[in-house]
Order: sequence, then structure tokens, then C-alpha cells
Amino acid sequence: MNEATSSATAFAPRVIDPRRDRLVIAASAMGTVFEWYDFFLYGILASLIGRLFFPADNPTAALLASLAAFGAGFAVRPLGAVLFGYYGDRIGRKYTFLITITLMGGATVAIGLLPTYAQAGLWAPALLLALRLLQGLALGGEYGGAAIYVGEHAPPGRRGEYTSWIQISVVGGFLLCLVVVLACRWSMSSEAFEAWGWRVPFLVSFLMLVLSIFIRLRLQESPVFQALKEAGGVVRNPILEAFRDRANIGNVLVALFGVAAGLTVIYYTSQFGTLYFLTGTARLEEEEALLYLAFGALLAAPLYVGFGMLSDRVGRKKILLLGYLLAMLLVFPLFRLMADGANPALMEATRDRPVTLEIPADCRFDVFARRQEAECGEALAFLAKRGISYDRRDAPGVALVVGGARVEGLDAARWTAALAAAGYPDRADPARKTPWKIILGIAVLVALSAMTYGQVAAILVELFPARVRYTSMSVPYHIGTGYFGGFLPFISQYIVVKTGDAFAGLWYTVGVVAMAFVVSLVFLPETKDRALEHP
Repeated sequence: MNEATSSATAFAPRVIDPRRDRLVIAASAMGTVFEWYDFFLYGILASLIGRLFFPADNPTAALLASLAAFGAGFAVRPLGAVLFGYYGDRIGRKYTFLITITLMGGATVAIGLLPTYAQAGLWAPALLLALRLLQGLALGGEYGGAAIYVGEHAPPGRRGEYTSWIQISVVGGFLLCLVVVLACRWSMSSEAFEAWGWRVPFLVSFLMLVLSIFIRLRLQESPVFQALKEAGGVVRNPILEAFRDRANIGNVLVALFGVAAGLTVIYYTSQFGTLYFLTGTARLEEEEALLYLAFGALLAAPLYVGFGMLSDRVGRKKILLLGYLLAMLLVFPLFRLMADGANPALMEATRDRPVTLEIPADCRFDVFARRQEAECGEALAFLAKRGISYDRRDAPGVALVVGGARVEGLDAARWTAALAAAGYPDRADPARKTPWKIILGIAVLVALSAMTYGQVAAILVELFPARVRYTSMSVPYHIGTGYFGGFLPFISQYIVVKTGDAFAGLWYTVGVVAMAFVVSLVFLPETKDRALEHP
């Protein structure tokens, strides 16, 4: 019997308790549902929240808007991973992720109680920013705690299955958010929703918060951490311990560049990238696009658990690499399939009556700006947001050339009319839609996400030793999701603007996944048979 097997025999739970395991999974999955409910909620209501809290004519409010959008996702979540990773490895898994769910849920509920800019001036965006940063800080510790808690309770040979329920909760958060938002929209007038109804989805999360706290208070400490504590294996400084060990640093880098980065851009592309594409390029109404996303995600959601279970049999690495490979091969065809299903007239016009944009050679475009300074930048933004492919020609001024017409100067109404006359529809034609193509494209993209995301919690838990597991897995995961995933919309749009190709932004997804494939192929070990209990 080897050392790993001996350790597993000594410390692994000998009796499978289905009732306890269901409680463990439910408590941990609830936090993930909560996390993604908030993430999608803020995203779906972003334009309305922007109008209510961040008026464009106030530069200070506009700056706070940028900080609110980026801070929680990019800067604060990794800090939260360090902070709560430290306490998770020092005081235990249970109490740490009880704190994170309370902070995260409390901040979400509080957003629904905030005064708007019209009511409180700059205090409104400042308070919203503070709550968004608090959410981001808490989120940095939530996922790691949930994944570790479930993984360290799972019996040998079933860690992929157990932890995959955390991953399927991502879809659950999206669907719950969609149901609540649409129910609110459909149950009241547009005026009422914009006046006060938008608060309801945030306040509804109070029920989830109470339920989550109630369930987590009933939990016991992870058996692995308890054994580690009894053996005197708890380290004094998990951060120092995690990042001074060369082998562990190597695994952190593999987790960041080989695991978190790749699966994140696939997931973000399958959800946010698809939503922006359907509403922007394909010109669908947002509610219709969300319903397509919900239906496609619902069809493929069981695959998260299915691939988690399969990884217990055939290994994590093989499924991850296959998912990466298929994503690189299929992402362009799938988006073209969705475009053809949603707006075939646009595809025909792009092929038969191409657009040429004349702008100065030194034109600058700021991908982070809400409004471009120069006319040529606004022209680029106009076509990029409309998802219209174009050829670029250097010229002293700005002009649009399409279908034999040439419109000088940027005039949104005249440009829209010229594009419509050339066959570029402002809205998708309902009579020409092929819904099954849209749903199929979404379902396959979600299936690819399931292949790479379904077993990720098991991989990250198994990759690191118990004494620094919380810190070691949380930091790379949240850097990967925050930066590689969070910047996806902006980098993709920048690529579209620079190339003039509405589909070219997908090269960012392909590039990051290609990097992750190589790193995982070369450096990621197979982890499914590793013991979790060694200190």
C-alpha cells in the first residue's frame, strides 16, 4: 500500500452518510447560486443601474461607474481570495465560508435599499461602489470554501461527482435570476419597474441569504481540516507557506494559466459573449435573447454533473483537454450558426453588400470609455456595437460607404437608414428566424463549458495540500475569472474594432484556450486518485 492510499484509508470518512452529504452539497451549492444570481442580476440590470446611479454628464459619477464595474471583478476578488484563504487555512473551512456568504448576501440585499443619484447625489454611486467592492471581497473566499468543503467530505472515487453540483449551481444562479427579473418586468409597467421594481430582485436575495446561513450553521467542520488540526498540521501563515514553496507555486501557476483561464473564457463566451452577440450583432431583443440562453443552458446543464461523474472514472485531465480542443474548433462555427438562425438577412448583407468605413489613419479608440472623444472613435463604436463587419480605408474625414451609397460625417440616423437600405436590418426579422439553430448553438457552447468546468473544483482541491489548500486554489481561480474572464468583453470588442470583423473577437477565446491547453497538457498532473488528507 503506497503512502497516498494509506493516508486516504486513515483519514477518509469510512461511512457514507447520504443525509449529511446532501446537506453539505446543498449548503455549498447555495453560495454558488447566490454568487451567480448577483453576477447576472447586476449584468442584466447594468444599463438601468447606470442611468439611476451614474449619470453620464457627471464625470465623478462616471469614474465611480468604472470602478464599480471593474473593482469587484478584477481587483477585489483576488484580495478576498488571499484574505479568506488565510482564515480558511487557519481557522477552518466552515466558519470562513459562513462569513463570506453573510457578507456577500448582505451587500446584495443592501443594493436594493440604496437611494439613487436623483435622491442622494454622489452618495448614491459611492455607496453602490462600496457594496460592489464588499461583494467582490466576499466572493474571493466563497468559491474556494465551497469547493474545498464538498471535496473534503466526498468519499474516495466520487469527488468529481460531488463537487460538480457546485458547478451546475452556476446555471442555477442564472436561471433563478432570469425568472425573478422577468417575473418583475412582466408583473408591472416599465415605468414602475424603473422607478422601484428593479429593487425587488435584490431584496428577494434576502430569502436566499437566510436559508444559506440557516443551512451552513448546521454543518460540522470538514473532516480533513479537523484531522489536520488534531494532528497539529495547521500552519501559522498559510500565505507565506503557499507561496514560498517552489512546487506549490508551480501548481498555482498551472491552476491559473492551465485551468482557471481556459475554463473561464469558455464559460464567459457561452453566456455573456453569447448574450452580447445575440443582442448586438444579431439584433435580438434582450428578453428574447435571455430566453434562448435559458433554454439552451437548461438543456445542457445536466452535463456539468455528468462530466464530473465521468472524471471520477476516466480522469480529470483527459476531459479538460478534450473540452479545450473542441472549444477551439467549434466556437467560430457555433457563433455563425447562431447568427444565421437569428438574423440571416444580416449574414446575407455582410456577404453581398460589404461596408467600408473611411476614417483618419491615426484614429484612436478607447475600449473602456463610455463615449469616444473623436468622431472617428464614435464611428468605430457605432459599427462595433451594431455588430457590422467592415473594411477600413484611410481618409481625412469620416464616411460610411455601403450598397453604392456614401454618407459623409457621423450621423446615426442617416447611417442606420443607409445600412437598412443596403439590407442590414436594425432588428432581426421574426419571420426569418430559425430558433433551433440559436438554441443548438447555445446548448453546445454550454456543453463545452460543462466539459471544462464540471470537474474543475475537484481538480483544484486535489492539486494542493490540505494545509494551504484554501489559499492556494482561491488565488489563481479568482485571478483567472477576474482578469481573463472579466476583460473578455473589452478585449473582444477591441479586436472587432481593429479588424472590422464582427466575429474576430472570438480569437481572444481561442487564444486563451490554446494557452490553457498547452499548459495543462504539459504541466497539469492527473489528480483524481490523490488523497486529500495529507497535511
